Amino acid sequence: MTTELTERPPSSQARAMLNKVPEITIWFWVIKILCTTVGESFADWINTTLGVGLTNTALIFTAVLAAALFVQMRLRRYVPLAYWLTVVVVSITGTLYTDILTDSQGVPLKVSTTVFAVLLAIVFGIWYARERTLSIHSITSTPREAFYWLAVLVTFALGTAAGDWTLELSGWGPGKSVLLPAALIAIVVVAWRLGGQPVLAFWLAYILTRPLGANIGDWFATPKSEQGLGLGTALTSVIFLVAIGATVLYLTWSKADVIPESEAPDTDVHGAGPSRERLALSLYVVAAIAAGLLLHHTSQIPHTSALAAEEGGGSASNNIQLTPAQAVAHFPAADVASLKTIADDTLKKVNAGDQNGATARIKDLETTWDDDQSKLKPLDSNAWTFLDGRIDDALTALRASNPDPATEKQALTALSTSLGG
Repeated sequence: MTTELTERPPSSQARAMLNKVPEITIWFWVIKILCTTVGESFADWINTTLGVGLTNTALIFTAVLAAALFVQMRLRRYVPLAYWLTVVVVSITGTLYTDILTDSQGVPLKVSTTVFAVLLAIVFGIWYARERTLSIHSITSTPREAFYWLAVLVTFALGTAAGDWTLELSGWGPGKSVLLPAALIAIVVVAWRLGGQPVLAFWLAYILTRPLGANIGDWFATPKSEQGLGLGTALTSVIFLVAIGATVLYLTWSKADVIPESEAPDTDVHGAGPSRERLALSLYVVAAIAAGLLLHHTSQIPHTSALAAEEGGGSASNNIQLTPAQAVAHFPAADVASLKTIADDTLKKVNAGDQNGATARIKDLETTWDDDQSKLKPLDSNAWTFLDGRIDDALTALRASNPDPATEKQALTALSTSLGG
């Protein structure tokens, strides 16, 4: 897929340089998916396995992203190692920003998906208004490169939110969840081959490769008991980092993805004509409607949240069974009492029919639990995982698209009982 539109030369005040992005070949899409996959699994490993915590992990990678962008934007031409390292870090950072909104701030995924979609449209609008192009084959000035990386960051955040929202609605397991983004990408490719607008096809595929790569990473890392391959986040990260390294070395040696300097980057490349572009747009609309109907149908079928399973929680995602005494035996009484108070308060609000109050109160439970993770988990990892599952069940019930009071009461009662009565 190419991405040219009619454009103007870069501003004379901008720093002139050779094109800073690779040619769009099959290698581009292969390594893009690899980067997305390792971004998901590596972030999970640092955040959860090492117990660094979501906020601290986001701060760390924000600093790493700033350093990577500084190096990348100081270069005057495309360098595979610097470019793809930046993509990996952007992938991790964009994912973490969405996770913070969802897990720490309690923003519903449908809201964050909408917000990031609007933000991406704004970025594209300003980019095009200033440069008269959205072509990634014309990244020959600092302003254009800045717009490009901002757009890439937002696409990762949008892809994370949309992908997680899909999992929330469908409850699909790690293997099955790969199929929807893969099918949508295939439709984008078909539409492009039919003569659809290249720039639209490119950015649609770029967004969709994020949930595809993340779902592949989850499939590799998830235990076999949960229909995954059971490799774990650490080994999955190593496998894909090695694959990325090997691919980058090959591209550095072969220069298979370097745009020739003699090739004019501002050559107009359009679809195959207005009628073909309308046909491609119709195909996109039909695919979007079909995907929406599919997700609506699956959301009406009772299921355990796939996100809870991904995080290692949920009664259906682990086989640990503990008595209330065993669940809290190794945790400080004050911490347990605080959690139980919030759970009981939430249950009271549900019983009183105050859904908004219950939803707001359950956020306090989530925040408290996440803040205490680094302290409690090392004391008894099995008990922490068990309670994490109970909490995820409660969060899923309270944040369902169509909350069921009976399900909410059952999840909150189970949680309160596990916390000591």
